[in-house]
Amino acid sequence: QMQLVQSGGGLVQAGGSLRISCAASGRTFSRNSMAWFRQAPGKEREFVAFITWSLGSQYYADSMKGRFTISRDKAKNTLYLQMNSLKPEDTAVYFCAAASRTGVPYRATGSYDYWGQGTQVTVSS
Repeated sequence: QMQLVQSGGGLVQAGGSLRISCAASGRTFSRNSMAWFRQAPGKEREFVAFITWSLGSQYYADSMKGRFTISRDKAKNTLYLQMNSLKPEDTAVYFCAAASRTGVPYRATGSYDYWGQGTQVTVSS
């Protein structure tokens, strides 16, 4: 099993920045890639960003390109999401996720085996 523990988040004004983190422990050797998703009230969980753990290749949802940056610190086994130019519509609970299999459809929640507990991000107007 792998455990993912998230930290960071909170309340920020529109145009501000936040960074959230996701620390992995346990069977981290089984991880091939990680991602961030988010879920707003009454909406489905949506893809935010993806990164391959080994090479660091990144992919983003169109609405996050240029504003959000996904990164990882291999030594710390930690995933990050730097969020800049935040908008009220970015308000959601953000989740990190880890996939053991390779070549997964990275935008699909079903591709991931492990999930963090979720972190609230609230952007005020």
